[in-house]
Amino acid sequence: MTFRLTEYARGGGCACKIPPGELEAMVAGLGPSGGAAELLVGLENGDDAAVVRLDERTGLVTTADFFTPVVDDAYDWGRIAAVNALSDVYAMGGTPLVALNLLCWPREVLPLELAREVLRGGQDVAREAGCHLAGGHSVDDDGPKYGLAVTGLVRPDELITLDAGRAGLPLSLTKPLGVGVLNTRHKQTGERNAAAVDSMTRLNRDAARAAVAAGIRCGTDVTGFGLLGHASKLARASRLTAVIDTAAVPYLEGAREALRDGYVSGGTRRNLEWVTPWTDFGDVDEAERLLLADAQTSGGLLVAGEVPGGTVVGELLPASDTLIRLR
Repeated sequence: MTFRLTEYARGGGCACKIPPGELEAMVAGLGPSGGAAELLVGLENGDDAAVVRLDERTGLVTTADFFTPVVDDAYDWGRIAAVNALSDVYAMGGTPLVALNLLCWPREVLPLELAREVLRGGQDVAREAGCHLAGGHSVDDDGPKYGLAVTGLVRPDELITLDAGRAGLPLSLTKPLGVGVLNTRHKQTGERNAAAVDSMTRLNRDAARAAVAAGIRCGTDVTGFGLLGHASKLARASRLTAVIDTAAVPYLEGAREALRDGYVSGGTRRNLEWVTPWTDFGDVDEAERLLLADAQTSGGLLVAGEVPGGTVVGELLPASDTLIRLR
């Protein structure tokens, strides 16, 4: 019997996240619990991971990320989810050391052989990243979910955070957009897009290393909140305005066609609604806005600076009455 994993998910990949506006309201007022180590990065700006200082040269990076199936192939889904979770460490300028599996599985609905394939995908990605994958936790759930809890190291003076932007710096993107609409088409039609899978399973390791080497200290990865959502978080934390050159933004082949055919997730529409109050769209039409808000899964890095292999898609300017301006 053939199982289509995406049929067991209400939303696919990072598009299944709680909408950003609701999430911000939910965590408002919550702060660090307090601890012995110095907390370098916590809840304040919604960075990709938490960081505590171990000593003057060493910080500990920790994160967790898991989601529902974004593709039907169990092995591919495992790889995508693992790459996405590791990306949070890379986005902070760090190196992952050890990870734990997080698996929710409807064991009376889907065979355990498929779960094994998911875990095998995660294991292969961790091996590629040079990161130990040592056990984890599983629960019997009504829908499949998978991801990793990851711990890594970073030099405190090489941290990449949302609030370190400076006016005049270019904004660079290290992967093309479009996996959201392509994954939505896959969920509805079963049509696999090899370019989307290749993008989602490519580690952000090399991009992160290049960013650190280039002296970049401000950035994030582009996932469920789309380019506009993550750029607005960066602009808000850095107290700047992010300008996006829409003609410069790269897209995967087939993304525009998928949009034209109506394969837009609810998460993407919620992203666009969320950023609208503080975005100057200029004369950019709704179709282009939706692509810029497209809910990505395992996307690339968005960094303040130029990075080898990346594409300059805009710049940071002094603060204005909007967080995002399109041109």
